[in-house]
Amino acid sequence: MTMDVRARDLRYFVAVAEELHFTRAAARLYVSQPALSKQIRALELRLGAHLFRRDRSGAALTAAGEALLPHARKVLAAWEEGAAALEAAKAEQRSTLVVGMSTSPARGGLLPAVRSRFGAAHPHATTRLRQVSWEDPTAGLADGGVDIAFVWLPLPDRERYGWTVVAEEPRLVALPDAHPLAARAEVDFADLLDEPFLALPPSAGPLRDFWLALDARAGRPPRIGAEVAGVEETYEALIAGLGICLVAAGNAPLIALGGVTTRPVRGVGTSRYALAWRREDEHRPLVRAYAEACRDTVAG
Repeated sequence: MTMDVRARDLRYFVAVAEELHFTRAAARLYVSQPALSKQIRALELRLGAHLFRRDRSGAALTAAGEALLPHARKVLAAWEEGAAALEAAKAEQRSTLVVGMSTSPARGGLLPAVRSRFGAAHPHATTRLRQVSWEDPTAGLADGGVDIAFVWLPLPDRERYGWTVVAEEPRLVALPDAHPLAARAEVDFADLLDEPFLALPPSAGPLRDFWLALDARAGRPPRIGAEVAGVEETYEALIAGLGICLVAAGNAPLIALGGVTTRPVRGVGTSRYALAWRREDEHRPLVRAYAEACRDTVAG
């Protein structure tokens, strides 16, 4: 017995088996009754068994038809699931990927290079950038507002996320030009312990602590001069003399404008900038492809 049976053949068989009437089944399938009868006869020939007993009142399943029906239904259900999964994958390829960020990942043209690689692999996908306040250290990942995001480590609830580091940079200190320490070529962090610091909002969690360098204070609490949630707020607070702050070397050009100086700092570790995603999304085609494009770009 040949098993060269198509899904359409099984669909026609199940319709007749459920209606027990060729005319009603044909109407349900939007085909003519003679065409349906011809397809069923062809199926029976391929299977080597009669599936229906036909009479003037309709049709009845034979023993072979009864045996085949539950399996035909399972095959059709599995095919429908497969077709739905295929359509979802196709839609994913055509859909929009929302990329979050709190500060621009301008480092060496990183963003356009990643976009170029990603676009070459997925020409039908659209990338949309979303700027997120520093109040959210996950840059939109936590509330589902973005699909993938450029973030600073450490992240809160780190077990929820996967990431790839795209830059590791020294932390500099940003201070007003008139500050006494601005005249130095390099500053010891010990000389900053009593200075008022600009802090991220409390919602930033461990990232707030990182930029206050709690790990380098030997338990001494920081003085908070002001809280800031963006680049412009930080610059204005520095100019106003409300405090000083640590800043990644790659972000120094955003802060070191007129009236603000940045200097290297001894005694604090480096910062890490990363592309992150929710772990439950790491197998989504577009998320995975964007992460791969980012890794390939960083690797050169």
